[in-house]
Amino acid sequence: MKLIRFIILILIVLSMGFYGPGLSSASKVEELQNQIENRSSSISELEKEIAEYQKQIQKVSEEKQTLNNEVYRLNLDKKKLTSDITLTNNRIYETNLDIEDLTDGIGDKEKRIKNNTIALSETMRLIYESDSNSLVEILLSTDDISDFWGDVEDLQRFQIGVRERTFELQNLKTDLEENKKLTEEKERELLGYRADLSDKKEIVEYNKKEKDQLLSTTKNKESEYKKILAEKEKLREAFLQEIQNLESQLKMVIDPNSIPDTGKGVISWPLDSIFITQYFGKTEFSTKNPQVYSGNGHNGIDFRASSGTKIKSVSGGVVKGTGNTDTVPAKCYSYGKWVLIEHENGLTSLYAHLSLIKVVPGQVVNRGDVIGYSGNTGYSTGPHLHFGLYASSGVKIEQFTKSINCKDKFVPIAPYSAYLNPLSYFPEYK
Repeated sequence: MKLIRFIILILIVLSMGFYGPGLSSASKVEELQNQIENRSSSISELEKEIAEYQKQIQKVSEEKQTLNNEVYRLNLDKKKLTSDITLTNNRIYETNLDIEDLTDGIGDKEKRIKNNTIALSETMRLIYESDSNSLVEILLSTDDISDFWGDVEDLQRFQIGVRERTFELQNLKTDLEENKKLTEEKERELLGYRADLSDKKEIVEYNKKEKDQLLSTTKNKESEYKKILAEKEKLREAFLQEIQNLESQLKMVIDPNSIPDTGKGVISWPLDSIFITQYFGKTEFSTKNPQVYSGNGHNGIDFRASSGTKIKSVSGGVVKGTGNTDTVPAKCYSYGKWVLIEHENGLTSLYAHLSLIKVVPGQVVNRGDVIGYSGNTGYSTGPHLHFGLYASSGVKIEQFTKSINCKDKFVPIAPYSAYLNPLSYFPEYK
């Protein structure tokens, strides 16, 4: 009987420590989960809406370049960007709910761990005190031998229970650490979404200015639009000739050992969704339009990318320079907003026609870091990403001091031998 009373006492102590979430806590968890599910459903619908806008933008970009189509494209861009902002707001709200849920879980687990630790400590103390009673002493103090063996079995079952509770405590501690890690990840996600939201709002303003400027300069007339397009082509041809003259004077033999061997996946894609609209070198478009490329072929690769699409660094490296050829007076039809990154493997990459630049010269970037957003700056027949790749030893940033329309603008230049075909280093294009 003495042993039975002892076991009952310990069970009472243990029951004080091991408990699950209370009714109010469980109710709050359920409420949070419902809110998260509802928000996830809204996010899914917004993603479908954005995908539909993307299809419409793609369709209009493939049609004849007219003023009406350009205005329609800008309106679609605005709708897509507005949906992007709503989507990001929903993701921020959902992430806050996730953090609240995880924080509540952390608080609950910390309380349970504290109480369970106290209960187990008290249990160990009681067991230690009972160790002075040997089985012989328990046998002598028991009136009935069958009661003795029953007490021993109860004690064995109790010891198993204590061991299981100890494992449960260890699992609680593991879950607690996991919750803390998840919370840190969610907080990093939240920072990213907030930065993304700020960027998208800025790009919406860029979209509005682009449309206002288009309507103002064309006076909403198709004939004026055609004149402006013709003037842009003429000015771009003149500037490309200036670049060609400079690059033809650059005499450099590129050491093949200074760049990596060609191979799939040496660099990653600069976009999440890949569709190439123009390849490197003597393409059909560059051949049909020699006035655009001075007869030398396309010096990079063009990717389809609607305004506001995230552009990512293809490899780790350092930002060698950034620039904007559209600054006043805006008649330097070249790369628009551009970023040049020198990589650790001897390659240097160019990202042009951006709507927003997110890096500064000298900044260290990792593969996959967002360095800007796609746009329609510079000489561009529609929003896209122009990507160029060079041998690092051959490319440099030059300021045009004698140019007529691009005076004092900075752009990357390189001898012909330093230009590389990006597809020789990208992952396989399917």
